[in-house]
Amino acid sequence: MSEWDVTQDLRVPWEEDPGELYEHAPCGYLSTLPDGTIVKVNGTFLAWTGYDRAELIGRRRFRDLLSSGGQIYHETHYAPLLRMQDDVHEVAFDLIRADGERLPALINSVLSRDPAGNPRLIRTTVFNATERRGYERELLHARRTAEASERRIKVLQEIVAELSAAATELEVAVAVVRAPQLAFEATSSSIWVIDENRERLVAVPQSAAAPPSPTAPDPADPATGRDDIPLTSGRAVAEVFRRGELQVIGSPEEAGKEFGELAETMRQAGHSAIVLLPLTAGLAGDDGRGMLVFGFAEPRELSDSELRVVRVLGQQAGQALDRGRLYDQARRDEERATFLAETTRVLDETPRLTARTKALVERLVPEIADWATVRLQVGPNGLLANAGGPAPEPQRLARRISEVTLSAEPQWPDPAGPDQGCAVLPLTARGRVLGTLALRLPVARRTATEIAFLTDLADRAGLALENARLYEQERAIARTLQRNLLAGHMPRDSRFVVETHYHAAAQDLEVGGDWFDAFMITPDKLAIAVGDVVGRGIEAATTMGQLRSAIRALASAEAGPAKVLRKLDRFVERVETARMATVAYAEVDLHAGTMTYACAGHLPPLLHEPASPARYLLGARSAPLGSRAGRRDRHEETVRLPAGSRVLLYTDGLVERRDRTIDRGLDLMAREWARRRELPMPGLTAGFADLMVGREHSDDVCLLCFMIGAEDKLERTIGADPVQIALLRADLRGWLESREVDRECAQAVLLACSEAVANAIEHGYRDDPFGKVEVVASVSDTTVEVRVADKGEWRVAQGDVARGRGLQLIRQVMDHVSFDRSAGTVVTMRRSRKGAS
Repeated sequence: MSEWDVTQDLRVPWEEDPGELYEHAPCGYLSTLPDGTIVKVNGTFLAWTGYDRAELIGRRRFRDLLSSGGQIYHETHYAPLLRMQDDVHEVAFDLIRADGERLPALINSVLSRDPAGNPRLIRTTVFNATERRGYERELLHARRTAEASERRIKVLQEIVAELSAAATELEVAVAVVRAPQLAFEATSSSIWVIDENRERLVAVPQSAAAPPSPTAPDPADPATGRDDIPLTSGRAVAEVFRRGELQVIGSPEEAGKEFGELAETMRQAGHSAIVLLPLTAGLAGDDGRGMLVFGFAEPRELSDSELRVVRVLGQQAGQALDRGRLYDQARRDEERATFLAETTRVLDETPRLTARTKALVERLVPEIADWATVRLQVGPNGLLANAGGPAPEPQRLARRISEVTLSAEPQWPDPAGPDQGCAVLPLTARGRVLGTLALRLPVARRTATEIAFLTDLADRAGLALENARLYEQERAIARTLQRNLLAGHMPRDSRFVVETHYHAAAQDLEVGGDWFDAFMITPDKLAIAVGDVVGRGIEAATTMGQLRSAIRALASAEAGPAKVLRKLDRFVERVETARMATVAYAEVDLHAGTMTYACAGHLPPLLHEPASPARYLLGARSAPLGSRAGRRDRHEETVRLPAGSRVLLYTDGLVERRDRTIDRGLDLMAREWARRRELPMPGLTAGFADLMVGREHSDDVCLLCFMIGAEDKLERTIGADPVQIALLRADLRGWLESREVDRECAQAVLLACSEAVANAIEHGYRDDPFGKVEVVASVSDTTVEVRVADKGEWRVAQGDVARGRGLQLIRQVMDHVSFDRSAGTVVTMRRSRKGAS
């Protein structure tokens, strides 16, 4: 058998009819004129399109069978391309069938020309592309689905990356709330997080989270509104959170079947579908961390893959919220600890009770509360400090404060009560309720952790305020003790003048141990002393009194300063608190005009003689009392005091400063003291203390100035207090005696001066208890002159004749009386001395 020649046509047992082949070909055939008029069409095309042959041939053009878009494409692309290249292949058109349905088709056309090159006929094949078009649609849908899934996964990866980088709960919420818009093209989204007490779902503020889509008519959540939701609420967000399952609601009608208010809320917000997603860590028994809700303006059905992505988002967000809450908790714990430490430091640095109470409320507002008040049960009227506002209703607040004071138990805000978020805590110390702290708390601070923090704060504040109260009590006792010890009258004698001053520390510290004393040992020997005890408070004030009394007891006409200091050394062996105290002690022989002195660790006395510069007495120095180091043997030195000499004893607060050496301080003091040589003794030490230390200083200052010999001129300023007239009269009497004024003249001057001062106080300062009366007296060989001046406005009551009697008495005892009322009232009085020519 010969091998088959594949180049020969295969012979079939029947003869193929070409006409039959054309008519029933597996594709449509049609021939058209160059203008598109159909002139021939096969049965396959007619069967596919449903047309009769008579409806098409000679009656319709090919483009008439195309859809509107196909006709445009035919005119703009298909026909021009066919004329240019004579053929077009696999062009997709939709043919309009006789019944109006579309038939997807692939078109191939060939243009034949005559010998002259003119278009003659167009032959077109039509392939049914219905199945191919469906396949393409499936492919396109699959592609779009894959792309959407890839986009969602990419967005999810970006969100997960953002969640990993987010440190705080708020940063996590901001990252989560963006995801629905990016991954699912949601119209809007909102997020809630569970509060610390797991009582409420707290809405993340719109300003912190991503804004909703501009198409959203309301920034409120589509299902609930942007507010905090009690966990027991029947609203959709709370209900779905309690279930812990994803809820997709496809329409308002569907929402109305399960959540009563949700359907209307969705309609108002313009949402056709919403998704409610609990945010959990994905663990068994997980209680949930929050809720993510997002909505769609158009109907939307989520695919299974989309739902899987939504659930993954919920788990990732829940885990991130867990991390953020832990971070926030650690940060808040650190902030609370810092606030407590800083508040304790501020209170400790504020010694006075009133200032400390005010500092406490100023620390609380606005950092912890928007209003706070502290009420302390101290003193006759108590103590009150407020900050912020407005205050709660007064009667209810007073009732709660009374209840807390009696029970010593705090009262916290009642979420459903009318107390406006007000908490009242007792301020206790050493088992006693000192007062109460009331403050209005923001909702975010009404948690168990914040309650523990505020309880700790109240305990610390109570102890700090009690310490301030005890400090003030001790300080007041010490001040009273020190004042009583220093308030004794200085000795008065015509042969000398003693002026003292105690300058308390400007900073509100405890009472120091600075002291001074002056007393007569014998009628002709004066003892003067200034000392400084180590320490502060009542103990220092008590020790100061003991030392002061010991010196008075040990001083005698025969002892002398060195012997007194040796006996003081033995004394401090029994009084340990007096150890290392410093003393400058001197005895002045008024008859001989000499001063014997000794210094036990104290700064040297400053001597200013009338015709010499000021100098320090640097001899007779030894260690402080009871010292076990340094020069312990006591010795003394004697200097002569010419008439008019001034000796200044002082404590270290007058010259010691942190920003300069002690030598510079001593040099400055000597210069300034010399410049005040001619100033009168009254007020000299007070003015000098103000000059040297000012008003802002941290140490007490004690000064004692002694001048031997009488003052040339008596100058005194007293307050508008009749009690001080007796003190002035004693000063004036001693001064007149020192100037050897005869007794009759002295008595007249004393009487006239007392009357003039009394009139100035009674009439010039009738309504001014802070007025001052100045008295200046001078003596010449023939006359005593006294000038009394006040700055008041004299007013005499109707029928008051006392003033007239006083002036009449003054005129009777004085030789000359004159008045000057140009600036206040100045009364000048003169009396001739007995025996004056």
